[in-house]
Amino acid sequence: MNNIIVGLDIGTSNIKMLVATRKKNEEKLEVVSQVQEPSFGMRKGIVIDPDKVSRTIQILASRVRAESDCKVDSVYVNIGGSHIFSNSSRGKISVSRADRKISEEDVKRVLQDAQTFSLPSNKDILEVFPKEFIIDGEGGVKDPVGMQGFVLEAEIFSLAAFSPFKNNLTQAVLEANLQISDILPSPLASANSVLTPKQKELGVALLDMGAGTSQLAVFLEGNLIHLSVFPLGSANITNDIAIGLKTDIDTAEAIKIKSGSCAARSSGKKIAMKSVEKIEIEGEGTLVVSHKMLARIIEARVTEIFGEVQKQLKEISKNNLFPAGVVLTGGGSNLPGLVALAKKQLKLPCRIGKPMGFANLDDDPSFATVCGLVLRENDFGKGNFSQNKISSFAGGLGNKAKKIFKIFLP
Repeated sequence: MNNIIVGLDIGTSNIKMLVATRKKNEEKLEVVSQVQEPSFGMRKGIVIDPDKVSRTIQILASRVRAESDCKVDSVYVNIGGSHIFSNSSRGKISVSRADRKISEEDVKRVLQDAQTFSLPSNKDILEVFPKEFIIDGEGGVKDPVGMQGFVLEAEIFSLAAFSPFKNNLTQAVLEANLQISDILPSPLASANSVLTPKQKELGVALLDMGAGTSQLAVFLEGNLIHLSVFPLGSANITNDIAIGLKTDIDTAEAIKIKSGSCAARSSGKKIAMKSVEKIEIEGEGTLVVSHKMLARIIEARVTEIFGEVQKQLKEISKNNLFPAGVVLTGGGSNLPGLVALAKKQLKLPCRIGKPMGFANLDDDPSFATVCGLVLRENDFGKGNFSQNKISSFAGGLGNKAKKIFKIFLP
């Protein structure tokens, strides 16, 4: 199989690898292999021990090769963590042609000029997105090529990361004898697999709830307008349960998965659950769990995460102005009662976002990121990142990065 696409989601609690291929005349991708392993050497979405992470990646690659007979050489990989930040800037040029018709070369020049902002030496640009073009003071232009004007301006939105953390990630993948096709911020990968161009045009906020972090990406008029990462995730919920029930982390995680819910208080309705449950714990006997207490513990932490989302939406002055609402995804979004609590607190339409574009994949939101990485090859998920035809200034940076990453460490 030479036409395979491989996504590698390096997360706080698990590392996932998804291998897919496109059959002739088929619109959707077919999953060839789907594997995951617990991650070690990670903290809140950041690679802190490249050697440990690399060993896990090697295990996944070996499993894929054994199960599917696929030759896994290069991967699309995500980068996460609260070190990722955004920046907006503007460029301005004079149109070069005598007839004042804007050419693709003019567009390249103005986008390059918009990138002349200063960046600390320990920060690297990950992605650059043109938000709009302005011709002679008139904004809102998506594709200026062929239009006439004297002055062309461009406003761009860029994402950057802390270089040492990105280098750790790169090292972990390359030491696993894999090449890197591209590096994509985790929330953008998730958005690529669960959001439609229509939602991004109307206005939508994506909340990817992982184990170590929760990541917010906001889209409006087809453009990414805001991105932020909170150091809070489903692992914090597990920690709270362990403390509240006075048990160990593994038991708390099992309890969360089996009996967890956000429905401590539900609009005056009686909670439809047993008051207590006896859970057998290997080597420790029986643990009596109060469902009401468990739900209150979970709701408190989820409410804190939603509170951070509210703050971010207010900062960009778009609170309650998203017709497509909030889409929840990631492993943490599997909690029962989450959508109802999100609607109540965020006062917006909310739903669970599940991966699209695959013919034979379970609707599991925890695979949203790795699916979006695979779709990166597929023309940015059919225009999911931007409806601008020349959004590929970001692709220019990506191509340079690919040349750098497609080398092995000595």
